Amino acid sequence: MEGAVTRRGASDAVGDQGWRLLLGTLRTSVPVGSLAVAAEVAAAAVAACGDDADGHLHVDLRPRKAVLTLRSSAHAEVTAVDIGLAHRISAAVRARGLRTEPDVGTGAPRSVQLLEIAIDALDIAAIRPFWRAVLGYAGEAGTDGPRDPLVDPLGQGPGVWFQQMELARPQRNRIHLDVSTPHDEAPRRVEAALAAGGRLVSAARAPAFWVLADPEGNEACVSTWQGRDG
Repeated sequence: MEGAVTRRGASDAVGDQGWRLLLGTLRTSVPVGSLAVAAEVAAAAVAACGDDADGHLHVDLRPRKAVLTLRSSAHAEVTAVDIGLAHRISAAVRARGLRTEPDVGTGAPRSVQLLEIAIDALDIAAIRPFWRAVLGYAGEAGTDGPRDPLVDPLGQGPGVWFQQMELARPQRNRIHLDVSTPHDEAPRRVEAALAAGGRLVSAARAPAFWVLADPEGNEACVSTWQGRDG
């Protein structure tokens, strides 16, 4: 049986294995030298997961990197099973002379991350069907109500969630990006955005999220798992 775990519990359980908790998933990357090696990493990960592979593991293969993601598809969250699979996958990768890592502080182009699109709405139930249809998206397992987020059923595009507005805001952008980063990457990402001409709108909910804006006021949030349990 799959057991639910807290965000902190999940992060602490796999952090030293090179995995990071992002938006209810565990994610890591494996640096490789070719697409053929990336495919070997994928095969090793599938073998390490055994019968649980189809219900938990997703892989993204590139010539220089294999990105591995774990999450229970039945429960749409990280479970104790996923934590065990992360350890097994990391051991299988190490056995091949490679490593699982989050690309934090390694000089990689960027860390592992996940992207969400947030849409502010006065009537979420009225606009959600449009976005579901135009994107070809669906609800997650067990969360397909009229106000629930939408996800790409193939796991390729960013998730979409809806933020309740109380009053119309015609002078402010009503769609913004949420960039979910490793908790140990977020401060550097915020500093980089500010150095690039951005401004800090609010840090009131940090480290759960920082609200930033570009020079014209368009907003984005850098978020982590921290500050959300309880």
